[in-house]
Amino acid sequence: MFKHFKSNWPLVLIVGIVILVTFFQFIHSPVQQEKPLSENLNDSLWIPPSLFTDYSISGDERKQVIYGQDIIAHTAIYFGPKGSIAQISNGMNCQNCHLNAGRKNWGNNYSAVFSTYPKFRSRSGEVEGIYKRVSDCFERSLNGSAPDSNSKEYKAIYAYIKWIGQNVKKGEKPKGVGIEKISFLNRAADPEKGKQVYIAQCQSCHGANGEGQLTLAKTSYEYPPLWGEHSYNIGAGLFRISNFAGYVKSNMPFNIATHNDPKLSNEEAWDVAAFVNSQPRPKVDLSKDWPDISKKPFDHPFGPFSDSFTETQHKYGPFKPIVEKIKD
Repeated sequence: MFKHFKSNWPLVLIVGIVILVTFFQFIHSPVQQEKPLSENLNDSLWIPPSLFTDYSISGDERKQVIYGQDIIAHTAIYFGPKGSIAQISNGMNCQNCHLNAGRKNWGNNYSAVFSTYPKFRSRSGEVEGIYKRVSDCFERSLNGSAPDSNSKEYKAIYAYIKWIGQNVKKGEKPKGVGIEKISFLNRAADPEKGKQVYIAQCQSCHGANGEGQLTLAKTSYEYPPLWGEHSYNIGAGLFRISNFAGYVKSNMPFNIATHNDPKLSNEEAWDVAAFVNSQPRPKVDLSKDWPDISKKPFDHPFGPFSDSFTETQHKYGPFKPIVEKIKD
C-alpha cells in the first residue's frame, strides 16, 4: 500500500491542494442573501392564472369564469351582428384588442383591472367601477352598447376579470400591464410612411382596405377591421396613436413579434399608427369626455385644449413640446 502511495504521490498532492483551496474559499466567501420573495416578484413579469392548473375555484364559480373567458374571446358570437344573446356590437371580439383574452403581457391585458378599480378617471371626471370600464369597451372599441349589468353575461365577464387579477395586490400594477409606452419621435408621425408599413406588414391579415378577415362561420373576425364601419370608433383607447403605436410594437405582426423581439422599429410603429388612425371610422359623441380639459392626454386629437397646440399636433405630434408644456 505504501509503495502504491509512493508511486502516485504527485496525484495525491494535487488532490490535496484542490481540497485545501476549495475549503478556504468556502469559509472566507461572503454569505449570499436570497432576495425577498416580494422583490423577486416585483422584478418579474406578471404570470396570468390558467384554468388548466387553477383549481382554487370550482362548481358554479368555475363555470362562470369559463363563460366569461369565452365571451371575451368570442364576443361577437354572443353580441355581434349575428349574436346569439343580443346584436349590440360591430363584430369584433374583446380579444382583438386584449390579446389572449386579456392574458398577454404588454398585450393590453387585464392584470390590473380588479386591483385598481374603482378609480377616478379624468376622461369621465368620475369614479368608475369595472362595469363602466366594460361598458366603455362595448360602446367605443366595439362601437355598440353595453350589456345589462345584471345579466348572466356581464356577471361572467366580471368574474373572469376578477379571477385574472387574483394575484395582484390592491392598488398595484404588475410588470407587463397594459400597453408599452414607446419613446417619442423628434418629428410628427407620418401617415404616408405608415401606409407603406401597413402594406408590407399588416395588409395580408387586415386587408387592403382595413376590412379585416371574418372567420369561416362569418360570425366574428379572425383578424379585426382596423378602419371602416365595423372597426373601433373615435372614442376608443386605440384611437390615441401612442396606444396604437405601443400595442403594435410589442405584438404585431400577430404571432410573429413579441415585446422582447419586435419586428417594427419605433418609427414604423408611430407611422403605421398615424396611417391607421387617419382612416375613416365610426363617430361617437365625445362632448362629455374630459370635463377638465387640462387633463386631456397629449395625444387626444380633439379640442378644445388648455394649451396652444393644434389638433393636428395633438394627433400626430411631435409630442415632446406638448408633454413638456403639460409638465410646466
